[in-house]
Amino acid sequence: MQNFDYMTPTRLVFGEGCIAKLPEALGAIGRKVLLTYGGGSIKKTGLYDKVRELLPDFEITELPDIQPNPKYDPSVLDGVRLCKENSIEVILSVGGGSVLDCSKAIAAGALYDGDPWDLISYKVRAKAALPIVDIITLAATGSEYDCGGVISRTETNDKIGYMDPHLFPAVSFLDPTYTFTVSKKQTAAGCADAMNHIMEQYFCEDSSLLSDGFMEAGLKSLMVNAKKCLADPNDYTARAEMMLACTYGCNGIYSLGNSPSGWPCHGMEHALSAYYDITHGEGLAIITPRWMKHILSDRTLSRFVKYGVNVFGIDSSLGDYEIAEKAIQETYDFFLSIGIPMTLREVGIDESRIGEMARHVAENEGLENAWVPLTEKDIADIFTASL
Repeated sequence: MQNFDYMTPTRLVFGEGCIAKLPEALGAIGRKVLLTYGGGSIKKTGLYDKVRELLPDFEITELPDIQPNPKYDPSVLDGVRLCKENSIEVILSVGGGSVLDCSKAIAAGALYDGDPWDLISYKVRAKAALPIVDIITLAATGSEYDCGGVISRTETNDKIGYMDPHLFPAVSFLDPTYTFTVSKKQTAAGCADAMNHIMEQYFCEDSSLLSDGFMEAGLKSLMVNAKKCLADPNDYTARAEMMLACTYGCNGIYSLGNSPSGWPCHGMEHALSAYYDITHGEGLAIITPRWMKHILSDRTLSRFVKYGVNVFGIDSSLGDYEIAEKAIQETYDFFLSIGIPMTLREVGIDESRIGEMARHVAENEGLENAWVPLTEKDIADIFTASL
C-alpha cells in the first residue's frame, strides 16, 4: 500500500429536499453571489425559481449558458469579469459537472490579476479562490466532491484537467430527484464517465483488497442502477445510489493507498472532445474496451482476471486469458446495452485527424508515465481500433 496525504473538506448535503438548507450554507460564506448554470434546463424544471425563492436577501449576478465541455472563452473569462466587477463573495453552481468545472476555474481566476489560463495550464499556482457551493443535477463527473475540473480552449484544441486544493466546493447539495429529468443519453453517458473514473484507479500496479472491493462494488452499483434509471427515470433509490457512486469518483477515496495509473483513457478522450466536442462519457465508453484490449499482456493479465471475476462474475476456473477477454467484451457489451454509440464514426469522428490527435495527446498528456506506457503510435492504434 502506497503512502498518501488525503483531505476532503467538502460538506455533502444529500437527499430529497436538501436545498432547504441552501440559505444557511450560503449565508455563512457570503451574500454577493455569482449564479452559474447551463442552457436553461434548470428553468424548465423549476429549480431556478426555487433557488431564487430561497435567496431573496442575496445579491445575485448570473452567468448562464455554460456549455458541456465548458469553454475558457467565453464562459470562464466572462465569469471572472463578472466576479471582479460585482465584488462576488461566493459562486453558486447549479447544474451538472460542466457548470461546476467552469465555476472552479472562475473561482481561481477571480482572485488572480493575470490571464486565468496561467492557472489552468499550471504556469502559475493559485494562491486563493472564491468559495463554491453547488447544486448537482446530473450524476456523472464527481466534481462536487473533488478539487478539479476540465476546461476546453477551442482555438488551440486544448482540454485540460485542472486541479488545485483551493477548488474543493465548500458545500455540495445532492438531491437525486433533480436527476429524474436527465435524458437517457446523458444518464448513460454519466454512468460511463463514472465507471471510467473508477477503472482509471482500479487498473494500476499496487492496490489493496480494501480499495479493490470498494471499486468493484462501485462498478457493480453503477451498472445495476444505470439500467434501473433508464427503465424508470423516477426510481429514487436507483438515482440516489447512482448519484453517490458518481460523487465518490474523482476525489481519491476509491483508491487510497493505490499507486497512480496516469488516467490514460481520460488523456486520450480529452483530445476527442477537444477536437470534436463530443459527449465526454460516450468518448470514454468507446475508447475504454479498445484500450483494455491494447494493453492486455502477461504483465497486466492478473488485473483483468480479478476485474472479470469480481465485477462480472466470470467463472474463475476458466483460463486467465479467456477470463480477461470475456471481461473486456462484457465491458463493451454493457456500454452498448445502455444505448451508448460504441464507434467513433457514430459520434462524427473519422480517421482524418487521428494522427494529429495522437500527437497532441502524446505531447500534452504524459501517458508515457501511465500504468502501461502509451506512445504516440499506441494512442493512434487505439483511436483507429475505436473507429
